[in-house]
Amino acid sequence: MADEEKTAYKDLQVWQKAMTFAGQVICLIDELDTPRKHYKLIEQLEAAVTSIPMNIAEGKGRTSRKEFIQFLYIARGSVYEALTLLEIFQRQNWISLEKFNDLELAGTEIIRMLKGLIKAIAQINNQS
Repeated sequence: MADEEKTAYKDLQVWQKAMTFAGQVICLIDELDTPRKHYKLIEQLEAAVTSIPMNIAEGKGRTSRKEFIQFLYIARGSVYEALTLLEIFQRQNWISLEKFNDLELAGTEIIRMLKGLIKAIAQINNQS
């Protein structure tokens, strides 16, 4: 396998955005000061947000377009999970509304990009 094929996922803009999003959320987590330190929720958020770029990369590494699409759907689900957890954190006043709105906007952009990529791959599959 050529070197460029091994890291082709890094060229995907949606993967790049997902990596930035994950980094932003992890930095936010590092700054959290919850009254009882809700470690399970924090760990769940970390797992969800890191799952997004990991599933994009894993899907890109699969051998079929159908498998890639399945991993993109999993990544999209992880965005929704992360956004839900972030909203819970905001409602508990663990993060500001402004920070939540910024992250929700970034997450929504990733969802749109994943939807577009899924649609494009599906069209290629239909033409094959």
